[in-house]
Amino acid sequence: MATAQTDRGVPLSTLCPKFLHTNSTSHTGPFSAIAELIDNAYDPDVSAKQFWIDKTVVKEEQCLSFMDNGNGLDHEAMHKMLSFGYSDKTAVNGQAPIGIYGNGFKSGSMRLGKDAIVFSKSNSTSCVGMLSQTYLEKINAKQIIVPIVCFEPTKTGKYILYVMD
Repeated sequence: MATAQTDRGVPLSTLCPKFLHTNSTSHTGPFSAIAELIDNAYDPDVSAKQFWIDKTVVKEEQCLSFMDNGNGLDHEAMHKMLSFGYSDKTAVNGQAPIGIYGNGFKSGSMRLGKDAIVFSKSNSTSCVGMLSQTYLEKINAKQIIVPIVCFEPTKTGKYILYVMD
């Protein structure tokens, strides 16, 4: 396995895919995991006024959907949200954010299932990100890979496509 390195040749720390399950065990049950996902919508920088939870079946698999009408994520914010330990949330109008450690979405979603697909639309960008134990197992990944695809409209009405992993 090739080790990720900086331009100075110093090995970077990586996360093993097994960590997704290990991290999810910080929730004793599904209710605390659901609360974690709901909390994200009520942080002051999100400004969600409504929140919906739905259960549906897709290809004989039960799926939970969490949706809010908040500000959405651009590609940088999506990348940080799907990474571990990143949080640049700050208080807005004296209201402190709940999510300050950069771990809640990952631990909560992986407690509820093996896969999470995030669709987000901000003023400037539409993004899709995937945190998936199934995908990582299928490709025999040695470290966590989080594919993200973003679309940004241009002045001509065409879209710029960003693919990150």
